[in-house]
Amino acid sequence: MNIGVEYLAEQKQAWVLSSWEIKIRRYPVMGEKICVETWPYAFKGFYGYRNFRITNGQGEELVLANSVWVYMDMERMRPMRIPEKVADAYRPEIGEELPGEWGARKLSVPEGGTEMPPVPVAGFFIDTNHHMNNGKYILVAKESVPEDFAIGGVRAEYRRAAMLGDVLYPVVAVAEEKITVVLTDGGDQIYAIVEFAAAEKN
Repeated sequence: MNIGVEYLAEQKQAWVLSSWEIKIRRYPVMGEKICVETWPYAFKGFYGYRNFRITNGQGEELVLANSVWVYMDMERMRPMRIPEKVADAYRPEIGEELPGEWGARKLSVPEGGTEMPPVPVAGFFIDTNHHMNNGKYILVAKESVPEDFAIGGVRAEYRRAAMLGDVLYPVVAVAEEKITVVLTDGGDQIYAIVEFAAAEKN
């Protein structure tokens, strides 16, 4: 498509993940062959929408995911309308949205919660945009989930980009079927909210 990371860096623009939801139907087993697919399905204003799917060799769907991206002007650090050149590059790849219901982009902050030990943002947390990698927020949040809590789904909303040297302060709220981890700066600012849903019991 010739609209990759290098091109966007030259334009001082980037796709930034705003939120996503992952539905885990079954975890792959050791040695099982899997296929990972991803495709965009819509563009609206400065938002881009992308699905992911993991299947096994028999076509069984193991994991489904929906994600919402924001096209950013990295100089001004604000959203910008997706340029036609960028949208045109993605149009041949646009597919059908995965069926089913997805949660809202925004996650609510639970009342109360238990404060956990702070986590400094280390160098290996940082991505090509010089911000904390989206997956690392989930890994940090997952450290607060008990080992006997079977995860059947994950939702994440990213509100503020953590940088090298920042410190994350996890606050954990436990409900009957979900655990929510709010990653703050120790004050009123929220970096991310991660919600882990319990797996369905067979």
